[in-house]
Amino acid sequence: MGAAPDIVIIGSGMGGASLAAGLAPSGAKITILERGYQIPDDAPARDPWRIYTNSAFRSRETWLDEHGTPFEPGNYYNVGGNSKLYGAVLIRYRQEDFDELEHHDGISPAWPLGYEEIAPWYDAAERLYQVRGDAASDTTEPPHSASYPFPPVPDEEAIGIARQRLEKAGVRPFSLPLGIDIDRWLCSGSTGWDGYPDLRCGKMDAETCGLSEALAHDNVELVTGAEVTALKAGPQSGRIDEVVYLKNGVETRLRPNVVALCAGAVQSAALLLKSGIANSSDYVGRCFMNHNATAMIALDPRFRNDAVYQKTFGINDWYLSDGNGGKPLGNVQLLGRVTPDILKIQVPQLPMFAARWVSGHALDLYLISEDLPDPESRVVLKNHRVQLIWRRSNLTAHRQLVAKTRKTLRKAGFPVILTRLFDGRVPSHQCGTVRMGNDPATSVLDPQCRSWDHPNLYVTDASALPTSAAVNPALTVAALSLRAAETIKQDFLQ
Repeated sequence: MGAAPDIVIIGSGMGGASLAAGLAPSGAKITILERGYQIPDDAPARDPWRIYTNSAFRSRETWLDEHGTPFEPGNYYNVGGNSKLYGAVLIRYRQEDFDELEHHDGISPAWPLGYEEIAPWYDAAERLYQVRGDAASDTTEPPHSASYPFPPVPDEEAIGIARQRLEKAGVRPFSLPLGIDIDRWLCSGSTGWDGYPDLRCGKMDAETCGLSEALAHDNVELVTGAEVTALKAGPQSGRIDEVVYLKNGVETRLRPNVVALCAGAVQSAALLLKSGIANSSDYVGRCFMNHNATAMIALDPRFRNDAVYQKTFGINDWYLSDGNGGKPLGNVQLLGRVTPDILKIQVPQLPMFAARWVSGHALDLYLISEDLPDPESRVVLKNHRVQLIWRRSNLTAHRQLVAKTRKTLRKAGFPVILTRLFDGRVPSHQCGTVRMGNDPATSVLDPQCRSWDHPNLYVTDASALPTSAAVNPALTVAALSLRAAETIKQDFLQ
């Protein structure tokens, strides 16, 4: 581009890509810095053994756990970020999630903005990511100004039967809002999309939608292999004056008017801590949240599951209460199809013939409960390495959600229920480490996702979320980013 960019966006995941899409029409010179690279067209994207064992996609970096023991996190650094492998569930937070909610083990605080303020940006995000859904199918769905852009992804025959059985058991399955063009996806391989890398063949992710929209403008450039090492603040102005990054061992310094940090909940906090900025509240890295999540396999020898993708419905009957006027429990949704190969990878001691039998007679589900913000649950740096100190919360609700779901599945005719609670190695929607709020003493960002300390620094990834709610955060991140783009245009580009 030659001249210094007006705006530097760090990260090309859901936050960075959506922000770039919102800013691109302004004509401002925008540089997106992505530490990873585009997944190549010939990558083994439909081979579960390459994805889940000797991963061709996961970074080789290690973090430290609370005890200082290294572990490999399940995070990815590619163009498009973690969205390249996400389950494409693009669901809104419920209207009640923006208000204070009492849970079994604590309080989920109110957001610094209400649902009505973010609703128009949800509309815009659903258009950008071409969401397929049916808002009328979910009684907890917040108000929409219009229908989803496309009708829901259809149930396969076996999944339609499972939905009917659950309805007879007394719950109300709803069609998941999804960012997937199922015909295009299946043309490239007969697999599900949940957990499979997208080679630009039907999944509506940060690269194929947000980034593609942004890069259609000549004023936007993407620099891959660019690892940002520092943000430099001016001692007098308080503005971020420099962005420093390494590419192929060469250091480059950019001096933009606006900096947007969108590197993900862990890496955004780590970069701010490493740079020693934006932390007058001492809240950078604090309030780390990672959903309480359980995988559940429901077995019935009479049920024949020959589905390919499976992931089309969810259950929110216990989202706002336990069904009896009690406290919220969480969300249930189908997992992507757990094939015999995936089952064998996860349970190596299981013989392959048994894995085939289990997979062919099972319904696979994913249970999510809210993780509450706790200042002692945090990302820190130890000897220049990321250390993740996760304090799980609200497990009472999660245990009750597992029990309610198990009871319902048995009533629906699935007598054997197997479960596995995910641990901190699984990035179950990490968020909260650079939280927004109304009080600069207990938050890092103002309600516009702008740093309290640095007027030209914005953070618009999942780290900005004040609460985790109990649904997938991708659409909320996109909506907040589009909203922040409008603020940046008004404050800096007029």
